[in-house]
Amino acid sequence: MSRYLVVAHQTAATPGLLSKLRQLAGEDSNAKFVLLVPATPIPHLLTWVEGEAVEVARRAAELAAEQMEKFGIAVRRTEVGDGSPLVAIEDELREHPGAYDAIVLSTLPLGVSRWLKLDLPHQVKRKFGLPVVHVVSEVERAEVESGS
Repeated sequence: MSRYLVVAHQTAATPGLLSKLRQLAGEDSNAKFVLLVPATPIPHLLTWVEGEAVEVARRAAELAAEQMEKFGIAVRRTEVGDGSPLVAIEDELREHPGAYDAIVLSTLPLGVSRWLKLDLPHQVKRKFGLPVVHVVSEVERAEVESGS
């Protein structure tokens, strides 16, 4: 059984991420997923959304988990983490040592993604030593406004 920590915010319910998770689940029918949504500060989001950072992240997590379940992806739980994705991942791994086989990191495309500007995929791999599956997803304006 493969265990994945899925880290996403604005791309959490996008077709690109859902497709990749379905592929991973297809490779291992017993795969389990935990969705971690960092509480990204509102000014850092691609477009403005109403609410506080934690509430926006919670809504994104709920919407994404519903979409994942519709696609047959076994979501064990969702978490809202620190506003810094690196700190959010570190907190999750510290609270659940040895719980994951890999990290799925979903970002916006280069040029738009703050996470890619921070070189997050490489930082995560270096810092935590787990395989990183990087998914780049496009986000439509309507999806962002709905909290994804």
